Amino acid sequence: MPYLDHAATTPMRQCAIDAWVEHSAELNPGGQYGSGRRAAAVLAEAREEIASLLGADPVEVIFTGSGTEANNIAVRGLFRASPLERVVSSPIEHPAVLETVKSLAVTEGADMSWLPVGGDGHVSDLSALESPAAVACLMWANNETGAIQPVAEAAARVAESGTPLHVDAVQVVGKLSVDFHALGATTLAASAHKFGGPRGTGILLARRSPTPAAVLTGGGQERGLRSGTVDVASAAATAAALREAVAESDRARREIGALRDALVAGVLASVPGARVTSAEPVLPGHAHFLFPGANGDALIMLLDSRGIEASTGSACAAGVNRSSHVLEAMGVPQREAAGALRLTLGRTTTTSDVELVVREIAVVVERARVAGMV
Repeated sequence: MPYLDHAATTPMRQCAIDAWVEHSAELNPGGQYGSGRRAAAVLAEAREEIASLLGADPVEVIFTGSGTEANNIAVRGLFRASPLERVVSSPIEHPAVLETVKSLAVTEGADMSWLPVGGDGHVSDLSALESPAAVACLMWANNETGAIQPVAEAAARVAESGTPLHVDAVQVVGKLSVDFHALGATTLAASAHKFGGPRGTGILLARRSPTPAAVLTGGGQERGLRSGTVDVASAAATAAALREAVAESDRARREIGALRDALVAGVLASVPGARVTSAEPVLPGHAHFLFPGANGDALIMLLDSRGIEASTGSACAAGVNRSSHVLEAMGVPQREAAGALRLTLGRTTTTSDVELVVREIAVVVERARVAGMV
């Protein structure tokens, strides 16, 4: 059964499973006795390895419960640590960032400035970053379209204005090269299950200064930014998964990119009126299509009936698909946006998976367009 929703989650790597099992009996790393010291040593090793792989210092690695939590800690914390009220963000951020900055405007009086987005899926103008702000947010790559954003240029712009920059790198870590220090961001979020680690574990890279204000209060673990007992086994599993993902990333980009290119070419040749959403640069595993007139839910159900697992690419909460704010920001007409399909490839994707999609996609879209007329 072709699984083509790797942007949502990717299967856990065996090395991560093995690491989790090996350390599943570890106790509280805060304990001052022998078992606590052993757990703390495992945690420190995981922290050091992740820091080395991502171009950070170990003290800058904060373990969280998810990428969403990492994003929230960074955005809310940087805003609350600043005397300024201005926040700059792109309108195509993942809801973990977008809903957070919107809530700051409603509950804490943040003054919002939005970075414009072009029809190709990329932020088109960074001039809003030239004025000081409490925090600026720009994702590295969009979770729906895969469009890679100009984060390095954004970091250079905010360096001149003195604005802290938060980068949501959930879709990038383990796929593209990441050097936190070289990038120049203040904070960066990642999620373990996007690169084959355990679900329920996130990573926040946070520079020593400016430091986000604590959003959660408690025992002061993780530099006081994420109080609570750290899951040592999951931290070790995350480090193992990231090590393997980074080691194979060059080969994976080539192989997955070639499969993605074959998929895009096959779909566009098979379906009249189909088009891809974003121009390059795009993540190598992302193929985001628009089938004007098709019903998105019908697309997913019809593909599922043929053993193909995919998503519409729209934000999903509690299993309910919503209109895509990303496509809206890109100026995509509603009739086209309703027929969006995201096919995301990963290390388990095969040539036969791609061939099956290409064989089935024409009849699936035809029937989904009939459903779209109802």
